Amino acid sequence: MISMPYDLAKLPIPSVLRPIADAGIALARLDERIARSAVGEGFLERAHFADACASLWIDGELVHLEDLVLHDAGHDIRTPTHELTIARDVLRSRRRIASQPPGWALSPDGLRTLRQAWPALSLHADSTVGSLKTTGDPASVEGGEGESASEIHASPFDAELAEIDAVLARSDSAIEEARRTGPAESARTARDPLVYDLDWDEDARLEEWRCVLQQIGELPPVLQAIVALDAWNELAVLQHAPWLGRLLAASILRQARVTTAAHLTAVNLGLKSIPVDRRRHRDRETRLLAITQGLIATAGLGLKEHDRLVLARQMMERKLTGRRTSSKLPELIELVMAKPLISAGMVVKTLEVTPQAARRIVSELGLREMTGRGRFRAWGIM
Repeated sequence: MISMPYDLAKLPIPSVLRPIADAGIALARLDERIARSAVGEGFLERAHFADACASLWIDGELVHLEDLVLHDAGHDIRTPTHELTIARDVLRSRRRIASQPPGWALSPDGLRTLRQAWPALSLHADSTVGSLKTTGDPASVEGGEGESASEIHASPFDAELAEIDAVLARSDSAIEEARRTGPAESARTARDPLVYDLDWDEDARLEEWRCVLQQIGELPPVLQAIVALDAWNELAVLQHAPWLGRLLAASILRQARVTTAAHLTAVNLGLKSIPVDRRRHRDRETRLLAITQGLIATAGLGLKEHDRLVLARQMMERKLTGRRTSSKLPELIELVMAKPLISAGMVVKTLEVTPQAARRIVSELGLREMTGRGRFRAWGIM
């Protein structure tokens, strides 16, 4: 498949100037509110999860927020689906970009790392799925709330080691293949033709996209971001990771200091509210305006979410009146504010209490049960 070059000669700049100015102001207002807020860290953590789920929604897949939170914490209640592993890749990529300097994601090293990282994560997750299918559902061996078996089978340190092993195995395989067939042939034969279009030259498409970035470098930051995202979609740079372009668009805003270093704009969350026929319209002006309105929606949703978190924290802190100094409720409040959802296993691990005590203090705080289940429950303030 041959991609058409992205034409920058007739950008509809006059028609998008006012919307991009509004988007820049809205994003700056949200960023300022987060930077000075006591719930800022919790807001950013929730934004990671919400944006990852919204990214899958934009690509036509459905991932529930509670499943992603529990999967990320190692407390899966069922065998992870392929969509869930992709959402985990998006989540990890967002966290990695946010933890690096603002210009890292768009640098050659950053792009290479992000391109190479996401298939490794998916392969590792798929191998985890296979192992779960072999060993059975965790629910069949767990007791109580069913939160401890996953910790027995795999700790976070074991997961990191498994990822390193997966990367090393892929590297050894690539080196061996290169020795046998040569570099050019190796790149083509390393991919399954049933999964990949072998005529799809991702390197050439990525280089063309980077040329677009260089040509729009003097434009306003918000305009750079929306044009870069539209170019990524039109060039179809990566076959199986269209979501990476949306993270890179957020990185452009971060690099241009429209947002602070700690805030990676949840672009997917705003785009989710824009009708698909506008986001994928044949007319470029319509697409650019749709992306811009998505950024404005992101800022509006972010301000509402921030205000909701502030109010929820104030309501929970009222329950501390008259409590003993040894009470675990203050620690539980911090945990609840830091995570979109918490399970009994998370409370047990963080607060170092028994499962029975965990359920008791959760009920004392009056959290809402989000899953609707009798077992493998999760609570939150949503």
